[in-house]
Amino acid sequence: MKWRVGFFITIFFFTACGDRYDNKDLAIFRYNESSGIATLDPAFAKDQATIWVTNQLFNGLVQLDKSLNTQPSIAKSWTISADALHYTFSLRNNVYFHDDKIFENGKGRKVVAQDFEYSFSRLLDEDLASPGAWVLSNVNSFKAKNDSTFRIELKTPFPAFLSLLSMQYCSVVPKEIVEGGNFNRHPIGTGPFQFQLWVDGVKLVFRKNPNYFEKKGEKRLPFLDAIVITFIKDKQSAFLQFIQGKLDFISGIDASYKDEILTSTGELQTKYQNTVVLQSQPYLNTEYLGFLMEDPLPLKIRQAINYGFNRVKMLKYIRNNIGTPAVNGFVPLGLPSFSDHVKGYNFNPEKAKQLIMEAKMEDGLNLDKEIVLYTTSSYLDLCEYIQSQLSEIGLNVRVEVNPPSTHRQMVATSK
Repeated sequence: MKWRVGFFITIFFFTACGDRYDNKDLAIFRYNESSGIATLDPAFAKDQATIWVTNQLFNGLVQLDKSLNTQPSIAKSWTISADALHYTFSLRNNVYFHDDKIFENGKGRKVVAQDFEYSFSRLLDEDLASPGAWVLSNVNSFKAKNDSTFRIELKTPFPAFLSLLSMQYCSVVPKEIVEGGNFNRHPIGTGPFQFQLWVDGVKLVFRKNPNYFEKKGEKRLPFLDAIVITFIKDKQSAFLQFIQGKLDFISGIDASYKDEILTSTGELQTKYQNTVVLQSQPYLNTEYLGFLMEDPLPLKIRQAINYGFNRVKMLKYIRNNIGTPAVNGFVPLGLPSFSDHVKGYNFNPEKAKQLIMEAKMEDGLNLDKEIVLYTTSSYLDLCEYIQSQLSEIGLNVRVEVNPPSTHRQMVATSK
């Protein structure tokens, strides 16, 4: 019998890099998705890559601004009843679906409240099995009162409901397109860009929607003519494309090239300071060690693991200070509920050893029993660091690397 632990990580900080001078076609924005994209259906926009692309194609009733405040989107305004159960949305009258031959004369038709009624019903359809159906789990009913009024009734008051409606799951989709063809491969929405081309494993192309309803000042959005997304699996190769000016943006700092572009303190290397813009900001994500509880490690061993490795040094030496050590609890920096007054686990190897000895005496723990730490190749260096640190407090840890798809399946099935 082995204890099993899963390691889940992207990065703690969102880091964007853009070529400032050598982009010869400024109207086209180019970036890479190494993990690929499986769907363009917003009802399945569960991961970051899919959320990013569907956000270009679709809109919902509301959206979040940069400060995570709820703002109008297709709904120009709304009211909430005194009992906080009834939400009434007034829709814009200038929002149209993308042009497509399935519409009359090939011109996209106007979005009406009945489209949201259909889209929400579809999201809840058990046959569709959308991972986003939970967003509407507290909804008692929804109905289009007329073409421009959409009403939602909740089962119980929930102050965060409006922000939930900003998720891509709640995007409006046209019934005639969804039921009339391969919507996943040829999506039609209302967003700033519209679908152009998808070559499996090669690229995805969106072109500008000339009829998009949002403006910045007097200028109609978007300002770009197109977005091109490539699917280069090797992150080192994608980075080289970026350095050569063939990509405009990379998200995250992969271990394969972090020392090439960053100093040990997380600053941009001097040789790139005239051609690359580095932006770092809090990323709303918490990375963690997950314990399989069907055969759980004793509580004190789990606590010892938390005390047994130095998060600050791990980020400094392995991730060039890109990240925030979770020494103030599990809420990520950037959320209003984050507080530096909260004291989480810090590095305390002596306390870790004490907890291990107590567990040994209380539970008859066999310290030779192997703890298996499952991960993927992208995060092997972090896991090996944790393995090394835990060995110093007397824990026998083995790291096992699996392909990302296998790892996700193991997590989903509690393996």
